Amino acid sequence: MEARIGFSIGTTGVGRSGPRSTLEGYADKVEGRSFNLRVLWYLLVFLRPYGLHMLAAFVAMLFASALTLIMPYLVKVAIDGPIAQGDITSLNDITLLMLLAATGLYLASTAQRFLLSWVGQRVLADLRTALFRHLQKLPLAYHDNHIVGVTISRVISDVGVINQLLSQGLITLTGDSLLLAGIVIVMLSLNAQLALVTFSIIPLIVLATAIFARRAKLAFRKTRARNAHMIGDLAENLSGIRVIQAFANEDSTSSKFNEVNQANRDAHIEAMSLSFVFLPTVEFLGIVATGIVLLFGGISVAQGALTLGTVIAFLGYVNRFFLPVQELSQLYATMQTAMAGGERVINLLNTEPAIRDRDDASVMPPIKGRIQFQDLSFGYRENLPVLREINLDFSAGTMVALVGPTGAGKTSIANLIARFYDASEGKLLIDGIDIRQVQQRSMRSQMGLVSQDPFIFSGTIAENIRFGKPDATDAELAAAGRTANVDAFVRDLPDGYETEILEDGANLSVGQRQLISIARAILADPRILIMDEATSSVDMVTETLIQDALGKLLAKRTSIVIAHRLSTIVNADVICVVDEGRVCEMGSHAELLARRGLYAELHERQFVDLAD
Repeated sequence: MEARIGFSIGTTGVGRSGPRSTLEGYADKVEGRSFNLRVLWYLLVFLRPYGLHMLAAFVAMLFASALTLIMPYLVKVAIDGPIAQGDITSLNDITLLMLLAATGLYLASTAQRFLLSWVGQRVLADLRTALFRHLQKLPLAYHDNHIVGVTISRVISDVGVINQLLSQGLITLTGDSLLLAGIVIVMLSLNAQLALVTFSIIPLIVLATAIFARRAKLAFRKTRARNAHMIGDLAENLSGIRVIQAFANEDSTSSKFNEVNQANRDAHIEAMSLSFVFLPTVEFLGIVATGIVLLFGGISVAQGALTLGTVIAFLGYVNRFFLPVQELSQLYATMQTAMAGGERVINLLNTEPAIRDRDDASVMPPIKGRIQFQDLSFGYRENLPVLREINLDFSAGTMVALVGPTGAGKTSIANLIARFYDASEGKLLIDGIDIRQVQQRSMRSQMGLVSQDPFIFSGTIAENIRFGKPDATDAELAAAGRTANVDAFVRDLPDGYETEILEDGANLSVGQRQLISIARAILADPRILIMDEATSSVDMVTETLIQDALGKLLAKRTSIVIAHRLSTIVNADVICVVDEGRVCEMGSHAELLARRGLYAELHERQFVDLAD
């Protein structure tokens, strides 16, 4: 059976913003090592499909390193030979060799950069795709407890710095290391005594690098934490901009964001300051090394112990020696950032979904619609039960209304039916089958959800309705639109069903978005429908259209209706009154009124409120 997603995702369940502690603990959960081989080895998997391209980039790097080593030596040969002897023919030959070497270096460097950029962009896309797919597998419990902005930081920012390390850092590390080793070998072969005097500066480089490394480790992790905090705060405020403006609280929220932004700025300044001190230090030591070569090399030339060409070659190699040192120091900063981001990305990729299919899970057969709760208890957190010992049995095709005070557990019951969460104890059966024994996708493809606050994707009206059945024909789309009364407003739009919807459906009214979500569910044709109060935020005219559409949608299918206005569920087959995690009353509207229990009390309150 082809799986079709029938859900119209809305804002149900516990709060989606997540705890602020997620941000505060951002910097405390990484392993804290400067170089984490486990992280690198894990991430190298994403380079494996591009092994041939990386090999080609490696060969180009070797070729470029070899040509870099050759060119100062050719200068020495030219000065000590043809120039000293006045041999113009030989000088022309050496000059031609230098031009060929320079051309080869240009081509090899260009090829290396192109290949690394080519691989880098693909690794970047693959990493983000893997993260996005994994995020979609994680249950609502994960998203309820993780701030959206922090998750976005993982997918965008952290992956970006990881890509720099994987696609360019590894080749740069290898190339610069080989180049440094080659320069040392060539300098020692030219004149060991002058080489050793020049290398006396290396302990100072090692000391400076060690100081930089120790401070950079914490500084760059701090930048990742502050950056995620800033993105999280920004995403939260943009999501709540309507509330901010409604309460004229722009100054307060701007002030709070400014604090977060300044903390992010200060963290980056601290990290960059280390680089700004370290790099000039390396440049200064390079100048000192050049002075050493000029002093001791010049004395040796004057004494006839060295040729002028050797000294000039030494100057060329010294200059080239400190360039890779600078690159490696910058690579270290990149590695620090990438390791911090890599640890977080791996932690996310390794997060096991709390709700997942068993290895032996079977495909859900065509659903008839019987729903049973057997001694079911549930809590979002351990030792904090939300539902207690629920026992229910709804026949197929029944309209069940869930009513009760706020926080009683109505939405939790609906979440369990859709298996957004698993029961802590007991079982939930559909057509006699424990829902934990079947594949989630095969079950949810036969369910639908219409929420109180319908979610509309950017795109056209047609694309939003087809979300529940992407392969639906135009005729099926139009039929669903007519059934859901979407035609009532679409026919007045210049582009009809191809009208583009702005982000969050900003160019549609609440009622229009609701009608589209109902059309989406109608097109998916679910056997079990979960519906939050769909008419609580609309005008009377739109409510009539929605109620008419809902009447058609609810027909001949099992429906679980979370009711806030009791007037909308008076015709329900069964009304379950939920209070403090238990079903305290069940029956029809008339039966429950006659009992004079909680339902009658809730009904009387709403009636008095309406009368007032």
